[in-house]
Amino acid sequence: MLLAEVVDVSRAVSETSARPEKTRILAELLIRIDPAEASAVVSYLIGKPTQPKLGVGYAAVSAIDVAPAARAALEVSDVDRDLEEVAAASGPGSIGEKAELLTVLFAKATASEQSFLRGLILKNLRQGALEGVMADSIAEALEVSPQRIRRAAMLEGDLVAVAARALAEGPDALRTVGIDLFTAVQPMLAKTAVSAAAAIEDLGRAVVERKLDGLRVQVHRHGNRIAVYSRNLRDITAELPGVVEVAAMLDAESFILDGEGLVLDADGVPLAFQDLMSRPGTIADRTLRPYFFDILHLDGDDLVDETLESRRAVLADVIPNVSRVESLVTSDPAAAEVFFEAAVTAGFEGVVVKDLGQTYEAGRRGSGWLKVKPTHTLDLVILGAEWGSGRRKGWLSNLHLGARDPNSGGFVMLGKTFKGLTDELLEWQTTAFLDIETSRDRQIVYVEPKIVYEVAFDGVQRSTRYPGGVALRFARVKGVREDKSATEADTLESVLSYLR
Repeated sequence: MLLAEVVDVSRAVSETSARPEKTRILAELLIRIDPAEASAVVSYLIGKPTQPKLGVGYAAVSAIDVAPAARAALEVSDVDRDLEEVAAASGPGSIGEKAELLTVLFAKATASEQSFLRGLILKNLRQGALEGVMADSIAEALEVSPQRIRRAAMLEGDLVAVAARALAEGPDALRTVGIDLFTAVQPMLAKTAVSAAAAIEDLGRAVVERKLDGLRVQVHRHGNRIAVYSRNLRDITAELPGVVEVAAMLDAESFILDGEGLVLDADGVPLAFQDLMSRPGTIADRTLRPYFFDILHLDGDDLVDETLESRRAVLADVIPNVSRVESLVTSDPAAAEVFFEAAVTAGFEGVVVKDLGQTYEAGRRGSGWLKVKPTHTLDLVILGAEWGSGRRKGWLSNLHLGARDPNSGGFVMLGKTFKGLTDELLEWQTTAFLDIETSRDRQIVYVEPKIVYEVAFDGVQRSTRYPGGVALRFARVKGVREDKSATEADTLESVLSYLR
């Protein structure tokens, strides 16, 4: 298959916001692919090369400057083979060798293919064809239920491998057996709710758990063998001796547990995730301890198809109370709000409200798990914006956010966001920003610091990337503050007050 066909589909997917249409476009391509290229095509369309690590970064890719090919002749298999050579280059002189190999590859690509390859290599395609959409597309191409694809991917821990095998061999190649111990299962994820009360009103009787801002861990054990996997299914057993120690003490022959690794300070307050990951030695020593909230397998029995209520009962028999996540079962919205406030006051990130009748929907943000975190807002000045891509091409999109610095009289950048921008706002701000443009740097348009936006965020974390030493977590635009001037924007001191 020509890479150009994949590029065309990627562009078409990025230009539609309708999930059913994305699914249809992808499925039509999947039906036509050569089985030998299935792994590469599926992987490319979810935005990543088939090679786990290419060993090249933004600077190396940006430095490639070669005239594009006049016509599309590059095959997907050619790209995969060339990137395999890039990944294999190592040792002295490998940086130059990788650059040379990439230059040769880019010389064979058209202008649109070069743009696609840059995004692919840097895992920055932003085409809107993530794994959830791809699973639906594979199901449509094979004429099977999406649940069957998701379950197969869950059990194998690899959607690309499942897709490649099924597209090559047909639906009968999909797994029907149970979970394999020591094959990491994709974790179930949560959607967002506006409040704990709203989540209870939506789900009815549910369990409200403290939301732990730690390191997601999945622990497998059979006899004396124990393995720990991360959220992205990486084996991190050697890095977490404290988790292994806890797992070894549990009274069971075999299990798969889902939980979070935390470090508590002397007052019992958990370290924030960014502090946890940046503190030297914290992960490698025994100060990080696991807290478990789910169980997927016990002594030969798979539990993913059991209700959460049933799984919690099994978990209570296996895990000592000290290693379980604190929770409340309730159908009372007011009680859920009280629990939420107590969790936040105690230093936790918020709560997760879970449907007790829900099975374990691995790899998905299922509607049965709803996370609730405190939402904060700041009035920040726009310092610049970046030209958008895909369906936002031609609009200034990614915003550079700044807080006021009373000491210098200037503004300090806190990060970027493109979330929360409607088409109407994109159109307005593109015109407004160009009217106050001061300079440009590649894709960035810098503007006079005079327009103020209200920005919602979940928290503030330390960051060496920005001048103020901090960055906003999950920032998204709420709207333009036309009633405020830049001199009335929030200060860096106000931002720092949210840092815990």
